[in-house]
Amino acid sequence: MTATNLQSSAQADAETPRTLRLALLQATGVLLVTRAPQAAPRPAPGQPGAASDYVPALPDIFIAVRDSGEVLAFNGHVDLGTGIRTALAQIVAEELDVPLERVRMVLGHTEATPNQGPTIASASIQISALPLRRAAAQARAWLRARAAQRLGVEAGGLEAEDGVFRDPGTQASIGYGALLAGEHLELPLAEDIPTKPVESYRIVGRAAGRVDIPGKVRGALTFVHDVRVPGMLHGRVVRPPYAGRDSGDFVGNSLLEVDRDSVRDVPGLVDVVVQGDFVGLVAEREEYAVQAARRLRVRWKPVPPLPALDDPEPALRANPATRRELLSDGEPPASGAGTVLQRRFVWPYQMHGSIGPSCAVADWHDDGLTVWSGTQNPHVLRIDLARLCGLGEDRIEVVRMEAAGCYGRNCADDVCADAALLSRAVGRPVRVQLSREQEHLWEPKGAAQLMDVSATLGPDGALLGYDFTSRYPSNDAPTLALVLTGAVPNAPRTLEMGDRTAVPPYAYGARRIGCDDTPAIVRASWLRGVSALPNAFAHECVIDELAAEAGADPVDFRLRHLPDVRAAALLRAVAEAAGWQRGVAGSRGIADAEGRLRGRGVAYARYIHSRFPGFGAAWSAWVVDLAVDAGSGRITIEKVVVGQDTGMMVNPDGVRHQIHGNVVQTLSRVLKEQVRFDADGVASREWGSYPLLTFPEIPPIEVVLMPRQSEPPLGAGESASLPGAPALANALFDALGVRLRRPPFVPETVLAALAAMNS
Repeated sequence: MTATNLQSSAQADAETPRTLRLALLQATGVLLVTRAPQAAPRPAPGQPGAASDYVPALPDIFIAVRDSGEVLAFNGHVDLGTGIRTALAQIVAEELDVPLERVRMVLGHTEATPNQGPTIASASIQISALPLRRAAAQARAWLRARAAQRLGVEAGGLEAEDGVFRDPGTQASIGYGALLAGEHLELPLAEDIPTKPVESYRIVGRAAGRVDIPGKVRGALTFVHDVRVPGMLHGRVVRPPYAGRDSGDFVGNSLLEVDRDSVRDVPGLVDVVVQGDFVGLVAEREEYAVQAARRLRVRWKPVPPLPALDDPEPALRANPATRRELLSDGEPPASGAGTVLQRRFVWPYQMHGSIGPSCAVADWHDDGLTVWSGTQNPHVLRIDLARLCGLGEDRIEVVRMEAAGCYGRNCADDVCADAALLSRAVGRPVRVQLSREQEHLWEPKGAAQLMDVSATLGPDGALLGYDFTSRYPSNDAPTLALVLTGAVPNAPRTLEMGDRTAVPPYAYGARRIGCDDTPAIVRASWLRGVSALPNAFAHECVIDELAAEAGADPVDFRLRHLPDVRAAALLRAVAEAAGWQRGVAGSRGIADAEGRLRGRGVAYARYIHSRFPGFGAAWSAWVVDLAVDAGSGRITIEKVVVGQDTGMMVNPDGVRHQIHGNVVQTLSRVLKEQVRFDADGVASREWGSYPLLTFPEIPPIEVVLMPRQSEPPLGAGESASLPGAPALANALFDALGVRLRRPPFVPETVLAALAAMNS
């Protein structure tokens, strides 16, 4: 696709998704695979997402084949940098036997795409791609049957390539365009359409360059930050003093006074908008809105102090909770039957840390509301905007654009609601851009978490018992304007999301697995790996301790107790690639002549997501090599070997890129990242108070991909993050001779551990 086409396609997607669908439903020379309009399925109790009884007036389109040769494909999920725009296009191109460059994906627009729920849990390729694959296969089957009729041959003998059917015997051929010329054809989406056999694949399973990159490089309209519409004004918001808190009687009820005179002389000021604790300003130019937001004098009531959270354990243990038993099997080991390890692990609050602060444009007009957004939940956002603005969902259009990346919830939805309120107040389109400080303070945090473990080891190295409880304070972090204006209650909310990968993968004789569901203390949602990452951290550190207690090699001990054959094969492959040497120990606290301590650690995990018992995404394993400066406590990661079994890889390069991203982000989280708090709320306001891993600190990363192309594809976006923290912690033990169970492993923590060991 040329640069011009890329730009025009992005412009079309950005400005006219509703028009696009209407045009296709009325066009000639087109074959559509559609589904009757229907309400979205409701999320399971205790799970994220929202649903309503709204049923669109128009049918859902999954595939549109045009007589021009272009194929449009529609999916309700969005691309957050994971590359699903490319992978989904590969799936469609494969099933339709057309070149990849002829497929244009339309993602996430509420007026153009099916409502397939939020883009979460690495489920886009694993789950939401299935209707798209079937729709493409269905279109191809119909085209094949018509081609056979037109050519007077048997359909089974036709060969297809580049949008043309050819009969090998007669050499007669006909293209898709000729089969569709002058007609409007619609097929209802079928459930039982056979798809291509894997052995016939020519596009799926092969590396493909990201289709979104050329437009970004050439400056096509891609990012929501670049949207400009006629008559647009600029807005800024002034947030309350309870930074990052969204529950409690004071939320939405703390504003005392807004001094409008304090900004009366700001040039170009259009309005000061106040509703509950929501305060926003609108001006003709962006710099005027920024100036007004800085100068506006606002008085707030004192707010109750936040419990101390720099060490989250006391506050989390004091928080009310409901115990949910997940699994209880086997006979608990008798008293004195073996060695019992009782351990507790603490995970800190962390940020998404999106590099670009969130932005949105809203246009309140006679026909309703249009919002240009970087949300990962377009259809859920539409429900929130309907509740906020009192409009029917049929009058709200969310045009999904790209934005700064996140693996969970940043402020993308919040800024859309801000823009909607301001646009409604002034009757013109309004663009709202958050500041860096506002993004840091108010984005829903990745929740802190506690894991309590009791594991029993038999004298022969058998795993006799495992008791595990996870406490995870997360909620759905409702769109901020809803709570600030009082549109939704400000009471604490609790989701049941602490159960991801709560069951260890090893064959313990008895297991007692529970989850303490507890409301959020600060505004928290989900971050890459959700509760599975801390849960896997606990599981894999404990199995490493049990191996040490048994005097066994960490890899051999895991393999002895790992019943999953694919997991075992992956672990062996990663150990082999890393050159794992059985029984070789690291420094264990004895520095070399250069004052360096060296260690190596291993970990394995599989991301099990959704409501317990859930279902699995990809398998992953890490081997980490590191060195520690005994004088400063500084950790240097020297190499990471990471493997993943993703089943079928639609785009192996895309999977590899996702694994690299997981490694970089996880190392940053484990080595550096922790949100700081004060009595008012979040205190980490900028990058100086929330450091990230830098480019010079990124180690060599070797990726091992398992050849499983005949297996179903599995979610690849999050799985490789899970083994990172325990592999690093186990490597630190190998280097230091002491176990660390509370990330981040900053130099001060390392020095304190060394001092305690040597005292």
